[in-house]
Amino acid sequence: MKTAIPLLALLLVGAGTGGAAQEKPSLPVPTALSSADSGGRMLTIEEAEAIGVKNNPEITVGKLHAMEAREFVRAARSALMPQVNLSVTAVDSNPGSRIAAGYLTNPTIYPRAAAGVAVSQLITDFGRTTNLVSSSQFLAKAEDENAVATRQQIILAVDQGFYNVLETKALMHVAEETVKARQNLVDQVQALTNAKLRSDLDLSFSKVDLARAKLLLLESQNSYQASLSTLSAILGYPQIQDFSLIEAATEQVTPPAVDPLPLIQQAIQLRPEILALQNEVTAAEKFGKAEHDLWWPTVNAMGSTGLAPVRDDHISSWYGGVGVNMNIPVFNGFLFNARAKSADQETELKRQRLRDLQNNVARDVRNGWLDTGKAYERLSLTKQLREQADLALELADARYKLGLSTIVEYSQAQLQKTDAELQDTDAHYQYLVSQIALAYAMGLPR
Repeated sequence: MKTAIPLLALLLVGAGTGGAAQEKPSLPVPTALSSADSGGRMLTIEEAEAIGVKNNPEITVGKLHAMEAREFVRAARSALMPQVNLSVTAVDSNPGSRIAAGYLTNPTIYPRAAAGVAVSQLITDFGRTTNLVSSSQFLAKAEDENAVATRQQIILAVDQGFYNVLETKALMHVAEETVKARQNLVDQVQALTNAKLRSDLDLSFSKVDLARAKLLLLESQNSYQASLSTLSAILGYPQIQDFSLIEAATEQVTPPAVDPLPLIQQAIQLRPEILALQNEVTAAEKFGKAEHDLWWPTVNAMGSTGLAPVRDDHISSWYGGVGVNMNIPVFNGFLFNARAKSADQETELKRQRLRDLQNNVARDVRNGWLDTGKAYERLSLTKQLREQADLALELADARYKLGLSTIVEYSQAQLQKTDAELQDTDAHYQYLVSQIALAYAMGLPR
């Protein structure tokens, strides 16, 4: 985790100047943090994920985009339905007048008041409207997958923030225990120096180490508060929340898959971003077909009927008529050609984007698989390092008490012990985070 790395470096620099402890600091093994640690609200990772999904505004944005896309489907499908209009018309005209200008007709204008209904129904446009409806349906499916992708991204951010808080909390415990141990050392060396059993140099080394340990504690506390602030923001809280996180019981550690190829194939099938772009490609293909269909004729059936209670004697009290109209495009300045070519280019553009996304997903899965494998191997190595550092510190402690070594030698053993504890703690959380990142790269639901 990013926050843990500079904190580890600071600890190594601070501890590297020397300093020893008669009482070795008890560095915590990663365990569940109880509410007594900070007095805050207890929170499991499942509860954090639920809060993040509920409160984060990006989730709502994704849902609204999906709902909007479904309305576009209804709008496109409306062209296949009958179009019905009610009309009420009242005309007062100069008796015997005619339209003298406009178009090629020259009709007589009669004073009248009438009401009626007109119905129009598309008979066929040779598949254009059907392709438009299909295109909008695939776009709606793409928005649904985008909403799923947004949800998975939020959950990934919540999980990473959750374990970042746990790690910075563990490192803060390391700093607290280090300060206690260094304070005990200063007190003991002070007493031995007063009794002329230790030199002032030993006392100076121990005080310097105590000051650096306090600086480390200050830095670790700041990192912990920063990680809490980040997690609070991801969960949708405008103010920092004093959570007390509960880590789930550690499951049995299993080695990663031997071959990443099945994982990549699974990711190609499951990643919502890929599914969304596949639907966008299909939608673009359907839209391209609809643009090519613009050159086909459009056939509509029309009907109109109504009553004219106020009318001239030359007009019947009711009117009605039906008909069929066919529009055949001939020439429009190459508009349809340009639209069809543009749609084909858009389709090819989305195909290339899909290809690039598939390559990137394959890279992410392969890198996640490598990171998980490295983290798995690191678990056993840091465990061995910790055991050897414990043994080395015990021997150095015995030699220092017997006066067979200087405080510098003991300080180096303590530094190696602290480094081993930090490496082991970091390995634990890095393994958990690598598993989460790999699952996200594969598109596995959580």
